[in-house]
Amino acid sequence: MSDRSTLPRALRPFGIAQYRLLALALAASLLSAGAWLVAAVWQVVELGGTPIDLSLVAVGSSLGLVLAVLIGGVAADRIPQRRILITVEVVRGLAFAVAAVLAATGVIEVWHIAVISFVLGLADGFFYPAYSAWLPALLPASQLLAANGIEGVLRPAVMQAAGPALASAFIALQGPWLAFAAVAVMQVVAAVVLAFMRTTPVRRDPNEVVRHPVRQSIIDLRDGFRYLVRTKWLLATLVFSIVLVFLIMGPIEVLLPFAVKDQTGGGAGAFALALAAFGVGGAVGSLSVASFRLPRRYLTLMILAWGVGCLPLAIIGYTSQLWVMVIALFLVGVLFDGAQVVWGTLLQRRVPPSMLGRVSSLDFFVSLALMPVSMAVAGPVGEAIGLAPAFLIAGLVPPLVAFATLAIARLGSDELAHPLDSSPPTDAVAVVTGAEAAAGFAAPADERHPRASDGDAARD
Repeated sequence: MSDRSTLPRALRPFGIAQYRLLALALAASLLSAGAWLVAAVWQVVELGGTPIDLSLVAVGSSLGLVLAVLIGGVAADRIPQRRILITVEVVRGLAFAVAAVLAATGVIEVWHIAVISFVLGLADGFFYPAYSAWLPALLPASQLLAANGIEGVLRPAVMQAAGPALASAFIALQGPWLAFAAVAVMQVVAAVVLAFMRTTPVRRDPNEVVRHPVRQSIIDLRDGFRYLVRTKWLLATLVFSIVLVFLIMGPIEVLLPFAVKDQTGGGAGAFALALAAFGVGGAVGSLSVASFRLPRRYLTLMILAWGVGCLPLAIIGYTSQLWVMVIALFLVGVLFDGAQVVWGTLLQRRVPPSMLGRVSSLDFFVSLALMPVSMAVAGPVGEAIGLAPAFLIAGLVPPLVAFATLAIARLGSDELAHPLDSSPPTDAVAVVTGAEAAAGFAAPADERHPRASDGDAARD
């Protein structure tokens, strides 16, 4: 292993070969996801679709994610995560290829795109828990913040900036079908890179009694829910996330393309630029957070960043200038993705390794439970009250919810009792979240966690 001490803090994970491969595969997968977003939206627009049609497509993706993510979390704690990720990339590649064929032959319809989006959502439901559970097995705990920061840079820069830009270029050249074909190729690249990586052991409690697979899956889900309910910082954050997702995801995913088109007169390129602004802002926020240690008041600052970060959305419905939308989305991206880096690291540092897949899946399930509802109602609400009031609600209500969450949950004592700003030494034997202890079953070094299967388990 190369000496990582000479690298900047935010880049130290690249000193590990396995992580370099994982980052490359992630970049290829995110590039395809970003290109698909714009290509699918503009395919709906070219078919004469309305905001309600776009809601149908968006609901398909989020519904698939919500339905699969709990099973994906159980699988991530039982099946080697590398195998899950390879399977996901293959399924996504096949789905993109089908979209390319349908679009190239001129038979594609809105319901085809909705069904393909549903399949992609199912795949994502397995991807996120497996990736989250695998990362601490590849890196020492001291580098998890940097790794999450790198993901935070890749996700906006590649998925929300490069991907949409690439798709808009292919759309201008031939049409959405060429963008669909390109993303299918990117998925092949991601699967091949993952195939070159090593499989790490699944980290489980060595004292657990393994039962029939169906019964064991139910027990695993029960233990995950029990841990969630009994862990105050986790429950409070996820309740806040439910409300936040309901308020903002519909306007961003469904109404933003029409705001760009109707208010600025822009086309696919303008929409891609708006998404790119959000992506660049997210990259700046993620890289900034990854370059320093975790803040002492990490829970308070994280929730405030998410809530206050929505304020610029209020401007989008009231401007006819694309550059104003670009600045607003850039600011949202900075605060949102910066907070997301803290959240990902928080899960990996404070959740028992043997439960990380399930807790990550519950994170997605609980926080995204109302995403299909938000997307389903965004179209009708936008047509009923107009785009401007819809974005005003999305911008002004979340800060109030954030302050209310902090006042009610009183998370200050929790974050003070569990400081994460002092990175554990990378060569410490006691650190069980790193590659040197990938097969270990002890709790993370940051705090003590009884097994969730015990009667009084998982109580902070």
